[in-house]
Amino acid sequence: MGNESFVLHTIFLIVFAYSADLVFGDPAWFPHPVRGVGKLITLLKKYLRRGGNQENEKAKGIILFFLVVGISCSLSFAALKLLTRWNSFLGDILWIYLGYTALATKDLGVEAREVFRKLKTGSLIGARQKLSRIVGRDTEGLSEEKIIVATVESVAESANDGIVAPLLYLCLGGPVLAIAYKAINTLDSMIGHKNDKYRDFGWFSARMDDAANFIPARLTGLLVSFSSLLTGMGFRNSFSTMIQDGRKQLSPNSGIPEAAMAGALGIRLGGCVSYDGEVLERPYLGKERKRPVPAQIKEAVKISFVSSVLALFLGVL
Repeated sequence: MGNESFVLHTIFLIVFAYSADLVFGDPAWFPHPVRGVGKLITLLKKYLRRGGNQENEKAKGIILFFLVVGISCSLSFAALKLLTRWNSFLGDILWIYLGYTALATKDLGVEAREVFRKLKTGSLIGARQKLSRIVGRDTEGLSEEKIIVATVESVAESANDGIVAPLLYLCLGGPVLAIAYKAINTLDSMIGHKNDKYRDFGWFSARMDDAANFIPARLTGLLVSFSSLLTGMGFRNSFSTMIQDGRKQLSPNSGIPEAAMAGALGIRLGGCVSYDGEVLERPYLGKERKRPVPAQIKEAVKISFVSSVLALFLGVL
């Protein structure tokens, strides 16, 4: 296969993987590599900390990281190579499947809209339950405004973690690199917590997730700003808020797209949140030019979708 044919073939695979995610999403019954990564992390974590032994936690955490990422990449690479050698068409199907499962464009919109629907019907209890599916914070007792803020924050952060970053890595290194990113991201979400249980054990995974998301998060912030322009919400407020407030969060990355989204919608994100009963005061992002209303959830989803289209365009370009 010549260079030009290879490039066109790869573009075809990327577009099909993106399209498959838009069509199928992530049904619970469908086998998903990321769920497999989660089970692998749980299994290896139990083995490394067997007997309740929590000595040399940082070293064990580093071992877990390389085992999980190494196994995930090796299995993906071997499966692609073997299947492609046997039948190139089936190899392409596996390429598309692995690429599609690394993305979450449709699921992000579906989950956020479920919160919106519950709010529109006046069911705060239902909205809190739906919100708990997409955020790690405590959702019990949240007011309508807090639910809206939490949902918009989740959409903005997931625009990076679930769309732009995996799509970027898919374009740079195919499904093996995309799966590597998802393995790192899953490690961070499962053990990268700054509490007594995981502070040392998950330290390395958290730092690697910061590194893996450093460029994608900033690209996502820019894409959110340009998407705000394309959706009629304006570029200036989104971009300026990203520049002014994007680095206020403790995380070097999550605040970038969140600040861009806050500026686009004209609302203020951040503030007091609770995780497992522990209250944390997060810095505010953006100025409260408008009060949070449910419709802003749909606006955030629209911005994230346009961002995904722009990311796809840049990737294939």
